[in-house]
Amino acid sequence: MGENALAPLSTIPQGVGIDTYAGRIHVEWDPQAAVTPLGQLPFFIAFLKASGVFDDFVATCPLTYNSPNAPPVRDVLGTALMSILAGHNRYAHITSIRFDSVNPELLGMKKVVSEDAVRRAFKAIGEEGGTAWLDQQLANSTNAALSLGSWILDTDTTVKCLYGKQQGAAVGYNPRKPGRPSHSYHSCFMGNTRLALTVEVNHGNQYSAKHVGPSLWCYYDGLADVKKPAIIRGDIFLGNEGFLSEAESRCAHYLTKLRLTANVKRCITKLFCEADWADAGHGFEGAETTLKLTGWSRSRRVVVLRSPIAN
Repeated sequence: MGENALAPLSTIPQGVGIDTYAGRIHVEWDPQAAVTPLGQLPFFIAFLKASGVFDDFVATCPLTYNSPNAPPVRDVLGTALMSILAGHNRYAHITSIRFDSVNPELLGMKKVVSEDAVRRAFKAIGEEGGTAWLDQQLANSTNAALSLGSWILDTDTTVKCLYGKQQGAAVGYNPRKPGRPSHSYHSCFMGNTRLALTVEVNHGNQYSAKHVGPSLWCYYDGLADVKKPAIIRGDIFLGNEGFLSEAESRCAHYLTKLRLTANVKRCITKLFCEADWADAGHGFEGAETTLKLTGWSRSRRVVVLRSPIAN
């Protein structure tokens, strides 16, 4: 649709009323003031209040305290939320928002807690209970979109380099910084959108299809039939018997790339010499055949695309 034309500053109303946990407030703009990372937070807080997302996030949190001096769960989660929205990526960065006296009240908090309080709180949450809590919160934000029509499930592995002593840090596949310990993030997304459906964090040396499969199929099997993707799309690392047979046992359509092994190269050469190539759109021509590679339990359809080499 393109970008809409920005309204001149002179036409922006002097105050906009929004509802927050502290009551109704009026937000005004000062064109001469410096931009702050949390300047738009009151509008997001209004959304959280109207949708009930933050209230449910706090109510279902498995964090409990026994000490009467412990901070409220809402203050802990609100502090983490504000820190993330401010672009922080370390607990120590929370100190920069400790003296914010406006946004915490709008979010229904008493105060911004310390970095140590947030760190201890997350450490106290059990792995099983915390994972179930976060998975359910993530599913609540994406499930409605899955039933709107056919969609594609994209899956991939991302390498996150680590520079400290963190649990699960291991040396594995790392094309940018070989030899650097890392974590492997196995992610599933809705194709052509920015909706993250599920993420599994594994050790840095657990990046192959056999490590991706458990979390992928657990998520897929948990979806209702009307919400399942039309096709699962993956990269080269999924083009093996383990993933393909699992997909076929579920009657799930899939599309993956193949490694250029000797048998695959011979297949491509044969297609170039004998196949009738058809227009595949976007400047590509396509041809298809069946192929059974070593280790495969059956023959499978293979499609080869080609395009002219630019001079």
